[in-house]
Amino acid sequence: MPKERHKELLWIAGEPIAPGESCSLEVPVGYLYTQHDMGLSVRVIRGKKPGPIMFVSAAIHGDELDGLEIITRLLQIKALKQLRGTLILVPVVNVFGFLNHSRYLPDRRDLNRSFPGSAHGSMAARLAQTFLKEIVSQCTHGIDLHTAAIHRGNLPQIRVDLQQPGMEALARAFGVPVILDFPTIPGSLRATTQSLGIPLLLYECGEALRFNEMAIRAGVRGVVSVMRALGMLPTGREAKENRQRNTVIARSSHWVRAPISGVLRTRLKLGQRVRKGEQLGYIGNPFGENAQPVVSQYDGLIVGLNYLPLVDEGNALFHVATFDEEAGTIQQLLARFHEEFDEEQQSFTKINTK
Repeated sequence: MPKERHKELLWIAGEPIAPGESCSLEVPVGYLYTQHDMGLSVRVIRGKKPGPIMFVSAAIHGDELDGLEIITRLLQIKALKQLRGTLILVPVVNVFGFLNHSRYLPDRRDLNRSFPGSAHGSMAARLAQTFLKEIVSQCTHGIDLHTAAIHRGNLPQIRVDLQQPGMEALARAFGVPVILDFPTIPGSLRATTQSLGIPLLLYECGEALRFNEMAIRAGVRGVVSVMRALGMLPTGREAKENRQRNTVIARSSHWVRAPISGVLRTRLKLGQRVRKGEQLGYIGNPFGENAQPVVSQYDGLIVGLNYLPLVDEGNALFHVATFDEEAGTIQQLLARFHEEFDEEQQSFTKINTK
């Protein structure tokens, strides 16, 4: 980023923020039924030295909470005192859905299918347009934090369009085991940032309305690692090449769906390897009778999982990612990933019980 741009004031919601300043502010987005103001809570941290302007956003779907906690913990990182450039944190984008524990807005629209939005459109369109204008369009990079939908879980993963220049390097810098080469979806924030030339990583993890400790800590480390790769923070002690070797790319993924309606019985877990033709579970009546097997049509790894046993015919049950790498290699990476965070959890516990 040119030094001249860094010297400029950054304006958000009519408030100027100069290099070296930090502030919290509210971006107005509408009103409640009571006609009380509703706004986006934003934290801006500007380093004294030039660097990228990066936003980190969460809860575009109002029931996805892991990203909120990731942002909370990012603010505790001591290295932020050495920040180059600007970090903009928005822990809850869909404030209306957040208040109602809902993925959607009150008009039942999906905010992540409403970009770039419109100042005169639906509630979702207006919120999308405000977020894009006040935050996203001023940035050079972004990270958007998500979880699975309600009653589902996601293995920590980065979703990115690897056809876009430079995106693979950023995705690898995040450092979670799986990168899913995932095309952009029309109306999504990722599609809009791509059209604007703003590199955006989408982090998927955990499940709706829950905190997943491993996913949260992996997300914090991932964001910090990307900031280091961009030169926003000093390089950490771990070698960059070692982190990148712990990541594999899935070129495609597929949902295994329910062949009939009924009660699903399975013991599979996220990250488990499956083979084509393998029985993943079975669906039967409440007595377990008249059961029909659920069979995988793919070799791969479970990166998404349905947790609700009550299923209708056609429901998505198991999200299977396929890889070029050997299955044994992938399992080793996942085992190493879990071991690392088990060690980190032990250290975290010791520090916070002193």
